[in-house]
Amino acid sequence: MHVLVITIFFASLAGLIGLFALKQWELSRGRVLFPVYRMKADAQALHLKELLEAGRKDLTKLPPLFVHAVQRIVHGMAVDAGHIAHWLGTQAHRLADAVSHKRNFTPRETKSEFLKKVSEHKNGNGNGEDGSPLV
Repeated sequence: MHVLVITIFFASLAGLIGLFALKQWELSRGRVLFPVYRMKADAQALHLKELLEAGRKDLTKLPPLFVHAVQRIVHGMAVDAGHIAHWLGTQAHRLADAVSHKRNFTPRETKSEFLKKVSEHKNGNGNGEDGSPLV
């Protein structure tokens, strides 16, 4: 990779030196080599410059668009994470029910008279026979 970069650097340097040498040769001889091609190249360079300036203006619009896109992506990831968390919770409950020894548990009637009265009072049926609340 470094060899490629070094090669490109030295090729560019040689090209620049060549262009300066060509310009010096043209000035010393008083003539211009390939004038038609140079005018076309100049026109293309000016067109490329205009395109780059337009691109720079368009780049100033990108940060708000980029922020909006990132917000949408993060929001989507958060929603997906919520769905996954909910699904994992459901699966955890299913697993807990599957391994629990109380899966088919049915509570028996208690034999304790005290616990029966507390249960009745808790369920709202805690009135005595005469309709008065138990104390």
